[in-house]
Amino acid sequence: MNSLSNQEWLDQVYDKLLVKMKAECDRVGSMIPCTPKDGRYEDLDAAGGISGWTNGFWPGMLWQMYEATGDESYKAAAQKIDERLEEALQEFETLGHDVGFMYIPSSVANYRKTGDKCAYRRALHAATILAGRYNPTGRFIRAWNHRISVLDIRDDVSGLIIIDCMINLPLLYWASKETGDSRFAQIAVNHAKTAQQYIVRDDGSTNHMADFDSATGEFLSNPGGQGYGVGSCWSRGLSWAIYGFALSYRYTGDESFLATAKKCAHYAIASLAVNDWLPLVDYRAPEEPVKYDSTAGMATACGLLEIAEHVGDLEKKLYIEAAFRILRACDAKFNNWNPDEDAIVGYGTMFYHDDYNMGTHVPIIYGDYYLVEAILRLKGKALQIW
Repeated sequence: MNSLSNQEWLDQVYDKLLVKMKAECDRVGSMIPCTPKDGRYEDLDAAGGISGWTNGFWPGMLWQMYEATGDESYKAAAQKIDERLEEALQEFETLGHDVGFMYIPSSVANYRKTGDKCAYRRALHAATILAGRYNPTGRFIRAWNHRISVLDIRDDVSGLIIIDCMINLPLLYWASKETGDSRFAQIAVNHAKTAQQYIVRDDGSTNHMADFDSATGEFLSNPGGQGYGVGSCWSRGLSWAIYGFALSYRYTGDESFLATAKKCAHYAIASLAVNDWLPLVDYRAPEEPVKYDSTAGMATACGLLEIAEHVGDLEKKLYIEAAFRILRACDAKFNNWNPDEDAIVGYGTMFYHDDYNMGTHVPIIYGDYYLVEAILRLKGKALQIW
């Protein structure tokens, strides 16, 4: 880590972010990108097309930059993307639990900033879809519609939940607040409690998945998921737990959610501290080959900063300092600030096992989103999107 103070580093990175994001906004506009090819984004290049789970992150970046700068070009591009995402709602059978990732940074953000009633309806439609995936017997939200072939899981996924859904729950909390209907929030709380019991381990590490009998609600197993394997700790999944449980605390005041977020954060901090603050794809994997996932670091930093908002002054330093160390280590090793090339954060990895050909050590849009959010949080300029 260089000799700059955290504040000096932050100010320099923010200045670079202003240049990079303005160039990208002018070039990318209302496209919906995921991973650049030869330094350039393409439109709708994520798996799933218009229904791809990553489609909310670019508009989320635009809304964050609009909040920070007031530049109307960010707002205009974000609104066009939000309108485009109406198409996915018309084909809602293709959507899974990740409607939160899709519509919180797009439609909810739009409504919060502009009061747009069409954005409100899109967000509420998405919340209703998410609530409709709830299994009342098992008290969980089903993750996917179909088995993902590259994962070692059984064909019947009707009882499968994954830790990622913790970041989708704010869509339900928002819907309850907006409509006055407590059922949305009740579903969110019940799912969080189930994830707390069956996905988070006692030491603060996490499974990626929990599998239940969808008819009886009986717990069956914890498959390996996107990390190294059964019993490992996929780093991005851990980041979803940190940030997701902290957000559930924000909306409910349930102290157990904050305690869980902190327990997961402490496991992440310990794991990062022994690896120069660079996030491995899995914190319980063989030492070789070395595989990084920068996106896990960016999301973890945001989760740590969320926790810092809910603890006393004597605790804040731990979480804020850890966030700075992650961001600075990743910036030094992974980031590309060239305004003529798309994407900032390199070395993102979707799955541990690269033979799946799903993207290893590449820029991925959600890594950039969480970098932008973290930097703007530290500058006091972020939009409370989630």
